[in-house]
Amino acid sequence: MNVFGRIGHLLGQAWLNIAARTTGDYWEKRYRLGMSSGAGSAGDLARFKAKVLNAFVRDHAVRSVIEFGCGDGLQLELAEYPAYLGLDVSQAAVRMCARRFAADATKSFLWYDESQGGNLGDFLQADLAISLDVVYHLLEDEVYRKYLKNLFGASRRHVIVYSSNREEKVLARHVRHRRFLDDVGLAHPEFRLTGTVENPCREQSFADFYFFSRAGD
Repeated sequence: MNVFGRIGHLLGQAWLNIAARTTGDYWEKRYRLGMSSGAGSAGDLARFKAKVLNAFVRDHAVRSVIEFGCGDGLQLELAEYPAYLGLDVSQAAVRMCARRFAADATKSFLWYDESQGGNLGDFLQADLAISLDVVYHLLEDEVYRKYLKNLFGASRRHVIVYSSNREEKVLARHVRHRRFLDDVGLAHPEFRLTGTVENPCREQSFADFYFFSRAGD
């Protein structure tokens, strides 16, 4: 990125920090500015995540995947899913993904309003529900709780979360670390933690994989 690009990026980031009122508002403005989902959706991290996810889908005979937070779709380009539905709180992200995968009939995208009540799991279901680099971006407690409810409610069999799992304040306006494993255990006892995979690129990401399955699956 040249000097003008860096200046533009910093100005755009500053504007987002001032103008964004909610988590959804932040990401909508970010994508409208032409910014990406972040470094975790490209390069070594993207390849690592794709390898883990594709292996899980294959080894567990997963026929359908729903993702809460599809973002710009770059990570999805490496995915090998029989059927996929991507949801996002940003309409700009949903439009971006719809254009990117317009020729792929196995993939669909849907915008959802984080402020609306109800449980998406009442009418959206898949074998596997995934959340990649989203949990630590959920700033509001109510949005966070509803997100976990929708994520686990939409899964018939498995849930995979790629996130940090600790309580920590950070300087970045759009990051809030949470000890989400405790909350999943309390709010979703029908799921059990079946395994973890540490991310090998610790200098690039503070997240790891956490795998959950419905009891008895």
